[in-house]
Amino acid sequence: MKNLFKYILILPVLFFSAACEDEFLERMPLDSPSSETYFENETELEMAVTGVYNRLWYWPAGIAWFLSFDFASDDGWDRNGSPLQALGRGEQNADNGFTNGFWSHFYRAINRTNFITSRGSHLRDEMDPAKYDRLVGEARFIRAYFFAYLAELYGDVPLVTNTLTLEESQTPRSPKSEVIDFVMSELNEIKDYLPMDASDKGRITQGTVLAMMSRVALWNERWEEAASAAKELMDSEAYTVDPDYEGMFTFAGDNSPEVITRIQYLRGVQTHNMPRNFWSRMALGHSNKKPPQDMVDTYDCIDGLPIDESPLYDPQNPFENRDPRLDYTLVVPGSRLVNWIFETHSDSTMTWEFRGDDSVRVENIEAQHAYASFTGYLYRKHVDLANYPTDVGSTDQNLTIFRLGEVLLNYAEAKVELNQLDESVYEAINALRQRESVQMPVIESGKTQEELRNLVRKERRHELGIEGFRYFDIRRWGIAEDVMPGPYRGRVNRYGEGGWLDEPPMIDPIGTPSYDHISNADEMVVVETRDFNPSRDYLWPIPRIELETNTALTQNPGY
Repeated sequence: MKNLFKYILILPVLFFSAACEDEFLERMPLDSPSSETYFENETELEMAVTGVYNRLWYWPAGIAWFLSFDFASDDGWDRNGSPLQALGRGEQNADNGFTNGFWSHFYRAINRTNFITSRGSHLRDEMDPAKYDRLVGEARFIRAYFFAYLAELYGDVPLVTNTLTLEESQTPRSPKSEVIDFVMSELNEIKDYLPMDASDKGRITQGTVLAMMSRVALWNERWEEAASAAKELMDSEAYTVDPDYEGMFTFAGDNSPEVITRIQYLRGVQTHNMPRNFWSRMALGHSNKKPPQDMVDTYDCIDGLPIDESPLYDPQNPFENRDPRLDYTLVVPGSRLVNWIFETHSDSTMTWEFRGDDSVRVENIEAQHAYASFTGYLYRKHVDLANYPTDVGSTDQNLTIFRLGEVLLNYAEAKVELNQLDESVYEAINALRQRESVQMPVIESGKTQEELRNLVRKERRHELGIEGFRYFDIRRWGIAEDVMPGPYRGRVNRYGEGGWLDEPPMIDPIGTPSYDHISNADEMVVVETRDFNPSRDYLWPIPRIELETNTALTQNPGY
């Protein structure tokens, strides 16, 4: 994948050129390629495909695009007063900058692929055909990838698969089912053009395609297709469950046996600031993305029971004896973050700082700093200490977008919905629960369809926490209207209070906590109050500017 970077700084933007009757103005540029003459050779094709790849570098609201959705779910919040925060509150409209940005960004990426497929076909006879098919297949994958997200977010969208003239620009929306048919057809067609795995890390592979097929089919209740694609990838044995859960989301994840595809970064070309977004003030971060108490409480105890049922749960020591994925995913009070013990209770005016083998008491700026505290928790996943402190605001750590863990849960869910409750379902779930660094109890066979459905949904929240799936899961399951409205809560954080809930919340079968019965629930921090309109909010609004410039478009209901 690093080979892609060599083209980026010289990549021309070649996707539209204006016609002109003046013969002088129609002359081609002498110092750079022209859209009228592209593509002339293999190098230009490689440059163009690189141009499609770099559309994966999209950071709306200061966070990687594929992760950003979860900060408008019941697992995340953006403290910046941004359009993303408005989306989480259910206050989005057709002028929302966050939702509008995806439309324009994705269609720009799609247009780059359309340019390649419209202009480059002659090169197949002029270069190694297998290499041509692989390169174009990679671009077609990204086009399908973005079309799948467009359909999930907006519903019916224009299915544009070739470069358009000005006369063709008034393009209506295509039915979502037609868009998904196109996506699945594309993925099926390009699959065999690609290797199952690639030594050039970051490139699209057969593994990537099969993982995406299982995801798209699952999102659209095409259970047979989801299970089949997942099974094909599982049977390939190209990927195995990584014993090190935490390591998959660090620099070491580049060599993880479980990781299928990561977005690539390189200092001097493209970096990101994930540590700044997630880490505390003492660790030189801004902590502007915040998990709620609800997410903390969804994780079971190590006996496999929810915290309202397990005898291992102690409300005064709430993070002991918990699923290890809680600590791998979140920074909780009393845990170490970089060189400090993270404490957020308002009475914790001092904390421990580690200096080599020694530790000393230092002033704790997290305790009363509003931006540092809020919910009292932080995210740990996706950031690495390897280059601290030099990379807090500019790291080239690669970010995982496909891994086997998701595919196994896609397979399990699809099989459950098909009511094919064979041993392979349990094996898929338990492979994740029994990884060496997790070691949660196995799920025993003999469950009903409803029991397994609930177990899979709960496992997705624990295993895939803050990886960009929760936002889509609560919508496709039709529970967003149940879990989104109401207060977004943080920890108990009042002077003189112990800082913890007096009793555990009640946890429903899919891991959603309820605090209605807790005696000191009114002491929990309430960050904001959210709403969700089920007749409107399952889809995003079509951007107003798009409706004004393309009058063939229609708006989604309620906007």
